[in-house]
Amino acid sequence: MRNFEFYAPTRIVFGKDTETQVGGLLKEYGATKVLLHFGGQSAERSGLLGRVRASLNESGVDFVELGGVVPNPRLSLVYKGIELCKKEGVDFILAVGGGSVIDSSKGIGYGLNYDGDVWDLYTKKATSNVCTPQACVLTLAAAGSEMSNSSVLTKDEGMLKRSYSHDCSRLKFSILNPELTYTLPKYQTSCGVVDIMMHTMERYFTTDEPMMMTDAIAEGVMRTAMQNGRVLMADPNNYNARAEVMWAGSLSHNNLTQLGSNPDFATHQMEHELSGLFDVAHGAGLAALWCSWARYVCATKPERFESFAKNVFGLEGENLALRGIEAMEDYYKEVEMPISIPELLGRAATEAELDEMAYKCAFEGTRSIGGFQTLDQSQIREIYVMANK
Repeated sequence: MRNFEFYAPTRIVFGKDTETQVGGLLKEYGATKVLLHFGGQSAERSGLLGRVRASLNESGVDFVELGGVVPNPRLSLVYKGIELCKKEGVDFILAVGGGSVIDSSKGIGYGLNYDGDVWDLYTKKATSNVCTPQACVLTLAAAGSEMSNSSVLTKDEGMLKRSYSHDCSRLKFSILNPELTYTLPKYQTSCGVVDIMMHTMERYFTTDEPMMMTDAIAEGVMRTAMQNGRVLMADPNNYNARAEVMWAGSLSHNNLTQLGSNPDFATHQMEHELSGLFDVAHGAGLAALWCSWARYVCATKPERFESFAKNVFGLEGENLALRGIEAMEDYYKEVEMPISIPELLGRAATEAELDEMAYKCAFEGTRSIGGFQTLDQSQIREIYVMANK
């Protein structure tokens, strides 16, 4: 087992009606002027934003608003948020939404404390260890941003998608009410389950020696997400299933499931280029790529895939590595997720598009990706080609 540090300082306030506590919590954390950051009209129509505003007003917390966050959150809105927060003297940011809103909030928080262009952080031209304090009211179980140190933004010009991670961006508190996810379309629910699974799988597939405790936690998160994802396909208002998936999402991306190992994250990095170029849902993009990645790298350490088959799917017998991959593929089909690029897009990607994604993923040929197996630009393209059939 590798040496590790575990840091997960975010306070979780979990359960029914917890969003009504947000004003008091913000007051407790010293907020005086808050940016209320959100996406489209669904939070307004559902009454959630009204309840949040009422809680802030009752607690005497002043706020300004900025909506308009979209999936694959845009850098242009982050710039607007930075400008608004500077003008209004904002000292705390409250995200009301899913991972895209939280990531946009983190980008604004970084930009308020960085003298240059905040995009410099995401392109690794600079670093920063200061971020305006953050919190969230979560409405989608998927990205795990509510407990992670990471964020992903998309630059409008060229749809270039890049990430930046630092512990200073970890939220002070996250409000998790599973009831707020009842109205999600089936497709978004399934995308969320896939993302939760993938955050765990990217950490689980390692060439390090097995870690009994970490592996058991990871396998439990995966089984929980899958089982309750099935329940929600038929019963979207099942509170217990929504609660299990929501908590699994938070645990999947706070680093608990990678302690003592070296994570992979190749599929995530490849998917960033897929969703960046085509503006598709992140979870669906992950499902479209993972099985091709798995078949490509399986021979590196087949016993890891065998453990996955045994401990996550309960399989026994021969050819376990391949059968585990096939079982994952079958699950994606069961929850109506694509298992190839043509299924995702409704068409195959062109040769030029495959070239572009591989080139961008390799940072213009300057980096390799992957912890389970190191992949250069040509190998990344081979996996895209496999997924394009």
